[in-house]
Amino acid sequence: MRTPLILACLALALPLLYAQQQPAANNTNSNNANPNSASYVLKVQSDLVLTNVVVRDKRTGAVVKGLTAKDFTVLENGKPQKVETFDFQSIDQATPLNEATVSGKEGQLVLGKGTGVVTGDALRNHRLVVLFFDLTSMQPDDLTRSVEAAKNYINRQMQPADLVSAVSLGSALNVDQDFTANKQALLAAVSRYDSTEQAGYQPGATSTTNQTEDASSFTPDESEYNDINTDRQLYAIAQISKSLAYINQKKSLLYFSGGIQRDGIENQASLRSATNAAVRANLSIYSADMCGLQAISPLGDASTGSIRGASAYNGQAYQNNLDANFNSQEVLSTLAADTGGKFYGDSNDFAPAFQAMENDTAEYYVIGFRSTNPARDGRYRKLQIKLNRPDEKLEYRPGYYAPADYQHSNHEDRERQLTEQLASDLPATDVPVYMAAYYFELAPDRYYIPVSLIVPGSQIPFVKGGDRDKATIDIIGEVKDMAGRAEGEVRQTVKLAIDQQQQVSHKNVQYTTSFTLPPGKYHVKFVVRENETGHMGSFETDLNVPDLTKAPMKVSSVLLASQRQPAPKSKQANPLVQDGQLWVPNVAHVFRQDGHLYLLYEVYGSNAKTRDAKAQSPRLLTSIEFLSGSTKVFETPLVEATKLTDASRNTIAFQFDVPLKDLKPGQYTCQVNVIDDRAGAFSFPRTGVLVR
Repeated sequence: MRTPLILACLALALPLLYAQQQPAANNTNSNNANPNSASYVLKVQSDLVLTNVVVRDKRTGAVVKGLTAKDFTVLENGKPQKVETFDFQSIDQATPLNEATVSGKEGQLVLGKGTGVVTGDALRNHRLVVLFFDLTSMQPDDLTRSVEAAKNYINRQMQPADLVSAVSLGSALNVDQDFTANKQALLAAVSRYDSTEQAGYQPGATSTTNQTEDASSFTPDESEYNDINTDRQLYAIAQISKSLAYINQKKSLLYFSGGIQRDGIENQASLRSATNAAVRANLSIYSADMCGLQAISPLGDASTGSIRGASAYNGQAYQNNLDANFNSQEVLSTLAADTGGKFYGDSNDFAPAFQAMENDTAEYYVIGFRSTNPARDGRYRKLQIKLNRPDEKLEYRPGYYAPADYQHSNHEDRERQLTEQLASDLPATDVPVYMAAYYFELAPDRYYIPVSLIVPGSQIPFVKGGDRDKATIDIIGEVKDMAGRAEGEVRQTVKLAIDQQQQVSHKNVQYTTSFTLPPGKYHVKFVVRENETGHMGSFETDLNVPDLTKAPMKVSSVLLASQRQPAPKSKQANPLVQDGQLWVPNVAHVFRQDGHLYLLYEVYGSNAKTRDAKAQSPRLLTSIEFLSGSTKVFETPLVEATKLTDASRNTIAFQFDVPLKDLKPGQYTCQVNVIDDRAGAFSFPRTGVLVR
């Protein structure tokens, strides 16, 4: 049940450009991909499909050597395939590399920008290991533990066949030491991480919130989307994977992290994209939570403020601390499981992570074939590999996604690509897409759910036409309940046309639609395609629409905006329209210091009738405050409301206009204080804000 509120805007000080609404296509697709396929994606290069196979004796577990291509049978979707390439990799057969060959003249070879001289043949039988230090998530103690673990590996476990590199993520992704067998060079690179004085460790770069760039009145570039976005770690892993994709050998990434906090509404597509990029590149991730063994206190530790209320006594505070610890490890565990690696946490001994990596990459067969199915349809293809002898156990990834071709597809094929991408477990991430969703009560059992998407204008190729630059983007989306039933669908083609001098590459395209849903848990996915090259991007997340009838105080989402526009005429109820103005959601929560921050939220009264008129009349007190750390730096005057703004919905809507000129640039916590003086209830929702 979709409310057809459609808008496309080019964000700066420009007015919204309203796209002419097209008839919505209620497309459904029952041709779902293998539900387990997201964890098993193989590399496809020049139509040659490569897969690694480890053959073990069932009784002893030892690797079986001496097999040939004739000993294997390869089936794709049940059809036999001809083995065209076959090789056995073993670190025992590695030929030592000259260090000049490994490093190249520039010292930047495999991961860096230098041309280098190492090829896949030269790396045969070698073990390639990436030591990845996520500086944005680790505290100084965590960083010290990670450095010590890496040093122990280099000094005690690193073998002559190992080529190791050191990569760090701070304010940017840096290759601090390319692949080398030189232990001293590696120790020097790793040691630099264990000091806040070294370039690369930047405490100010730490970010654990999930926000993205907004449609504010300033000129953004793509790097700003990651200022307060936890997905930047996943993008970094995907980038490392793509840099290594041309090397056929198995590769391992030791990921040292303090945990990845998945706060707020999350882009699950970025997680799947990172894991699939790693599997395509034949890269296994061994993730380690460097927080080590922890004793979780019911009242929290010194990093948090004191607890107020009854949560310290009823177990809720302790449960919250357990949940926070679990959530920080969940992504690390998923990355490891979905790429064939292992996760290590809740321990101060990280040597087993290195040992497991060495055991998994010591000996294996590499089998390559060219598929007899020439269709470039992007579908999942199941592999089955058999050994023509008994009593052996095979370990391999059982499938891959075929490539898809856009330029040679017709209209029907392109529509099918959209619907298949919507149903696919393999996310499209060529075009960055950012999304936010909110909820407002229309009735006790129905909620208005506005959904807003942002696409950077630089990702959309505009074609010159007269004095205008033109482009079209296709948008398809759906909301499903937890049983997989579709509750709402969107299919829209948005036409964009702007003056050439407006420099669209420095702006964002924003698209907003909405759904009407009952309380419950849902899964939302949107796919965006620009129609010049056919590149697509996707965003999907779980959405919880709360049942406010069970809440002590019924408060809607808090919507932050940096723009308000004249509202289009509509007969349908839209809580985002107040006093003739349409509130345009600021998806990123990023604002300019010389601009305004607009807040909109609603408080709902009880529908129960009572003889006491005074008890029925509301008296609400509310204010907005900004916190820098634990220090309050700004608070609006207290506002009192005693009358309903919408009697039909028993609603009081609050609107705030906060000038930001007195706030210094930086990150803040925006807290909304709402007190129901009649009922003795209160609510203090919080959200992150970045002021530039």
